[in-house]
Amino acid sequence: MNSSCSTGIIDAEAIATVRLLAVDMVEAARSGHPGLPLGAAPMAYTLFTKVMRHNPVDPSWPDRDRFVLSAGHGSALLYALLHLCGYDIGMEELKSFRQLGSRTPGHPEYGHTPGVETTTGPLGQGIATAVGMAIAERMLAARLNREGLCVVDHHTYVICSDGDLMEGISGEASSLAGHLKLGRLVCLYDDNGISIEGSTALAFTESVRKRYEAYGWQVSEIDGNDPRAVEAALQESKEAIDRPSMIIARTTIGYGSPNKAGKASAHGEPLGQEEARLVKERFGFTPDGSFVVPEAVREHFRRSMARGAALQQEWQSRWRRFGEVEPETASALGRLRDGCFPESWLPPEGLFDHGKPQATRAASKAVLGELIRRSRFIAGGSADLGPSTGTALPGAVDVEAGRFEGFNLHFGVREHAMGAILNGMALGGMPATYGGTFLVFADYMKPSLRLAAMMQLPVTWLFTHDSIGLGEDGPTHQPIEQLAMLRSTPGLEVIRPADAVETLAAWRSALSRRRPTALVLSRQTLPCLQADRGLVMAGASKGAYTLWESDAGGDPGSRRILIVATGSEVHPSLEAAKLLEAEGFAVRLVSMPSRELFGRQPAEYRSSVIPEEVCARLVVEAASPFGWEGLAGPKGAVLGIDRFGASGPGEQLMEAFGFTARQIAEAARKLVEP
Repeated sequence: MNSSCSTGIIDAEAIATVRLLAVDMVEAARSGHPGLPLGAAPMAYTLFTKVMRHNPVDPSWPDRDRFVLSAGHGSALLYALLHLCGYDIGMEELKSFRQLGSRTPGHPEYGHTPGVETTTGPLGQGIATAVGMAIAERMLAARLNREGLCVVDHHTYVICSDGDLMEGISGEASSLAGHLKLGRLVCLYDDNGISIEGSTALAFTESVRKRYEAYGWQVSEIDGNDPRAVEAALQESKEAIDRPSMIIARTTIGYGSPNKAGKASAHGEPLGQEEARLVKERFGFTPDGSFVVPEAVREHFRRSMARGAALQQEWQSRWRRFGEVEPETASALGRLRDGCFPESWLPPEGLFDHGKPQATRAASKAVLGELIRRSRFIAGGSADLGPSTGTALPGAVDVEAGRFEGFNLHFGVREHAMGAILNGMALGGMPATYGGTFLVFADYMKPSLRLAAMMQLPVTWLFTHDSIGLGEDGPTHQPIEQLAMLRSTPGLEVIRPADAVETLAAWRSALSRRRPTALVLSRQTLPCLQADRGLVMAGASKGAYTLWESDAGGDPGSRRILIVATGSEVHPSLEAAKLLEAEGFAVRLVSMPSRELFGRQPAEYRSSVIPEEVCARLVVEAASPFGWEGLAGPKGAVLGIDRFGASGPGEQLMEAFGFTARQIAEAARKLVEP
């Protein structure tokens, strides 16, 4: 038997093993998606064993190739491959597929399963996130590679489905990828023509080839069941360094299943015990066996460990040489991998000593300008709103095709893709990424925000034009319910600063805590808080603090009032507090830029800022009152907005909706007077 025949035999047996492990996982769970693994196993196997550079022993090796299963419902395929290649996924984990506490959940989860590069499942997110990973690779290469010393040179691979390409986010991201000529991005399209409701012809009849050629991608078409064709297409794609590649792989959903192959029923339900037996017979396995891995197949797969270890060892020797040439950079990046943002990269605490009134979006712009002066490893941009969001920085070099050393990315009018791309940039190793748009358009990027929070990615979202105070653009652009939406997202820190110093504290917090953070910023100019800047910096970093308190002596009993305000409403609330003081009330004003940060403080600190004994509490925020009721308490109130805004000058709107100092004082007074 010649070597090519021998190779073909072991390839076929290995692919069958992958397929049947996936079938067994779904059968054991009585839940899952067997169709994609049965159809896509040949191309996934070929990618993992013959093309991709990865080390199963060290899934976090920085210069590994990335793999994204955008069609996350086919997770059983990925888990089977990870197990066989030698990642820390034991057979018991495969047998616990989709069970509570297992490392093999229903959709891939980043940080939960070794070898999973990003959380996927919401269709379209994976391919869009992969675009961000490919951008990060090019940015890091432009910043780190030296002549004769290449330390960043990897590829990003994707398996996507018909559903992924129907989702609008994939079009947004793919268009930008083609524009930027991301040659190290390769997508394998599992073109099986089936979705949950039946044939994709019901709703998806466009030419994917022509669409992606129009985007500027290299496009090829192959038989996805032929490993040799898959390998040839992948190698050809690696050579296309001036554009991303789309490999349209024709496959059959549920391949090998006599009664379900090519049918929608193979998509999202177990094959059933009898059909699973028939599939095993079809591939030459014992019908009654389950979770079977032939020894020759296991030995064949484990070669990935030796190959990956050798590739990583060779890279580590280059990285050591880089550390000798650039010791400070290497040290800083090492600290970042350990979760610590270098202090020398942070904006200085004395940045706003001048006390100049300015919109918090303008203050944020000044902070960003300082950040890019301090570090080459900060990058982001805006969804075509750079001049309005403060992300269009004077002197910042734009990122363009072939020029990735810059800081400023033009995402175009693509908020949803921007969110996923920023996630991918963070996952791909860019230390600090940010993206800006109007707060009302956070709605467009909610799925990406949610995944960033789920994965706890250090992405900073700049949401400007934060209230009805933006004025004449009217209710379509005036956010009402968006703050409540952001705050309801677990793991997302929302910070709405009241002035430039609080904005500086917010930025320092976002960068140093390494968590997903939404900075909510004003369009209108705001005064500088007349308080000790040390108090403001320290207090804002804790989420809330006592900004001002009246001098009323003694215990005024029922005449004690606590006002809590955020952002632009802090300033009229301060004026209101002083009006109430003149009437003999004992008033405390609390600035609360972040409920999330405040909620994580020790109970002792929280009670020192919000005393339990003070029942007359007024919360002031020009947005939906949803979520503030608990802090206001049963005897307090929330001064918010429960309807959409209107078009008009910002100051007139604030008065019309009840947010002048006089109106705030009247609302507070009602809490303590009959």
